[in-house]
Amino acid sequence: MSWFLHPEGVAKKKDEVDSLVPDPTNPNVMVSNKSANRPFLAYKEYRHEQEKKHDEWVARKRERDERVARGEEVGPEELDPTAEVEVGLWGLVKFLLSTIIIIMLTGKFVTGSYLWEYDGKWVQAKTYLPAKQQLFSERTLTQYDGSDPNKPLYIAIDGDVYDVSANRHTYGPGGSYSIFAGRDAARAYATGCFQTHLTYDIRGLDDKELQGLIHWKKFFADHKTYFKVGTVKHVPIDPTSPIPEPCKSPKSGDGNPATSRDGENKGKEAKEESNSRSVPKKGETIRDAVREDL
Repeated sequence: MSWFLHPEGVAKKKDEVDSLVPDPTNPNVMVSNKSANRPFLAYKEYRHEQEKKHDEWVARKRERDERVARGEEVGPEELDPTAEVEVGLWGLVKFLLSTIIIIMLTGKFVTGSYLWEYDGKWVQAKTYLPAKQQLFSERTLTQYDGSDPNKPLYIAIDGDVYDVSANRHTYGPGGSYSIFAGRDAARAYATGCFQTHLTYDIRGLDDKELQGLIHWKKFFADHKTYFKVGTVKHVPIDPTSPIPEPCKSPKSGDGNPATSRDGENKGKEAKEESNSRSVPKKGETIRDAVREDL
C-alpha cells in the first residue's frame, strides 16, 4: 500500500541506497551492494577464495606427482586445504562431554545440584554394576530374613529376589514389613491380605490385583537403594490344590476396607496410626498400609 500512500515514491534509508560493487566471481560485472545482497555476496566471495585455494592445491599436487614420476625426492603429500574435515569418533566424544558438562553446570547454577536434584537409580553404581545373580531355594531364602545381622536382608516378589538391607528398620525383625523378609509373598502384595496370603501362589487374581502386583514389582526393580540379587526356585503348585481364599474384613466382608464408609474411616485411621504400628492390619490393602520409608 506504500505506492498508494506515497505515489511519488518512498525514500530509501541511507543504508539501503543502492551502490555498485564488483561481483566477487567476476570483477567485470557490477552488482548492487544493498543490504539484502550482502550475505550472498559474502558467501560468493568465500566460495571464490575456496575455489582459488583448491585450484592452487591441484596445481601443486600435479607438480608433485610429476616429480615423483621422475624419481625425485619429494616431501609429504599436502592435504587439500578446502576439504571438509569429518568430525570422527573423537570429535563426537568431545562434543558429548562438552554438552554433559554444560548441562551439569547449568543444573548447579539453577537448582544447586549438578544432576538437577535427580536421585534415582540411574545415578547409583549398582545400576551399572549389578550384583552376581544367584538361584535360591525357598529354604535358602529364609536364611536372609534379617534375623542374622551378619547376612544381607532379602525379600522376593513373584520369583525375583531383592536385597533390601538398606532398609532393615522396615523389613528387619520388628519392622513394619518384616513379614515379607526371607520369603516370596507375591499374593499379599497384590491383594493386601498380609495374614493369609503370604505365598507366591498368584492363581485366581483379578485384573486389578495383577496390576497391583506389577506395580510392586516395578517399585522394587526401580528403587534406588534396593537391587536384584537373583531368583527363587519355587516348588511347583499343584493345579488341583485350592486357591487361597480372599481375606475378609469384619465390617465390609470383601477383604478391602476402602469399599465401604467404615472402610474409608479405617483407612484414615490407618494413615494416622502408620507411624506407631509395627505390622499392617488384617484385611487392609497394601496401598493403604505402605509408608514412605518403603
